Amino acid sequence: MSEIATLSHVSAQKADFPGLVTPEGEVWHYLDTAASAQKPQSVVDAMSRALGRDYATVHRGVYGRSAQMTLGYEAARRRVAEFIGATSDHEVVFVRGATEAINLVAATWGMTRLGEGDRIILSTLEHHSNIVPWQMLAERTGAQIEVCPLTPDGQIDLGGLEALLTPRTKLVSLAHISNVLGSVLDARKAANLAHSVGAKILLDGCQAAPRMALDMAELDCDFYAFSGHKLYGPTGIGVLWAREELLEHMPPYQGGGAMIETVAFGGTTYAPPPQRFEAGTPMITEAIALHAAIDYVDALGPDKLFAHEAGLARTLRDELRKLNAVTLFGPEESAGIVSFALDGVHPHDLGTILDEEHVAIRAGHHCAQPLMAHLGIPATARASFGLYSDESDIDALLRGIERTRRIFG
Repeated sequence: MSEIATLSHVSAQKADFPGLVTPEGEVWHYLDTAASAQKPQSVVDAMSRALGRDYATVHRGVYGRSAQMTLGYEAARRRVAEFIGATSDHEVVFVRGATEAINLVAATWGMTRLGEGDRIILSTLEHHSNIVPWQMLAERTGAQIEVCPLTPDGQIDLGGLEALLTPRTKLVSLAHISNVLGSVLDARKAANLAHSVGAKILLDGCQAAPRMALDMAELDCDFYAFSGHKLYGPTGIGVLWAREELLEHMPPYQGGGAMIETVAFGGTTYAPPPQRFEAGTPMITEAIALHAAIDYVDALGPDKLFAHEAGLARTLRDELRKLNAVTLFGPEESAGIVSFALDGVHPHDLGTILDEEHVAIRAGHHCAQPLMAHLGIPATARASFGLYSDESDIDALLRGIERTRRIFG
């Protein structure tokens, strides 16, 4: 195999993840990190403590444990703000996941800012979560959706984006990293293009937040969304970052406790952001576990993670290219994600056989059916690497592919 850039002590990293072992004690080669990352023991322990000995509600109790839990919850918000280079922790809204974050923007900012004939630009490679909310918004407001094309190697075509922009463009919403192709958007250039016509830009950062250093000021975007479970944290929590001046003028997303200042039958006044968008009892334990996940990732260094996973992706592409029966999709340089098709074998069949070899990949349309239509295929097999991945996982995948080829003759 070709030389790759690796994290030091990857074997030590593997040992930190209890999910990388089968119930029978065998090694499990987990190559589905783009769907959901495995959790280090430190995250499991943080959530266990928060659910157990430390548990109390937040923002309400006057007793000591509630006060301590509130401090922990808000410390998690500050940690997220630091991790992504936010100007203020007031710009960080905790949500259930990136899907809710995008829906929140569509239902609040979108409903108050878009009207008949306004334009929303998406790209061909977007995840359904970055398509359907905007379609719903367009149906309600009369706005129009336009689709930015891709380059031949699967990058978002920024020349094509520029050609679509008009003064009626109000929003550009794009994946920072494709969940299927691993292609990395030149986010700053995309932001500059959007802002040149007065449009706002939202970035779907689900695949970027676990893989690369983030700086909201450097990206110059207006909204940024990502999920905790892809960032080695728990499910049920995600982050919406938005410029403070935008959040201040967005109406509430949901009504209930914690998002109000005063309530009376004659009228209600709302809390300032981010509380305005966090109705009800929040994701207390999940936020504390997300804090632990960020600490774990940050200690390794996001730039090193990107180099490590990109190196593994290059190696896998090189090895798959040696097999005449494999079609590769996406750019040569990808962020730890490789999608491919094995001639004569449906991806679901490949995934099933690989599972018998203790290799986990994703097989299907990856919640990106418009991209599959663009590629002219119903589905792909996708191997996605994490910080715990190494060449042994590639070796196991290749052995499983060879076995599959023999079975299908």
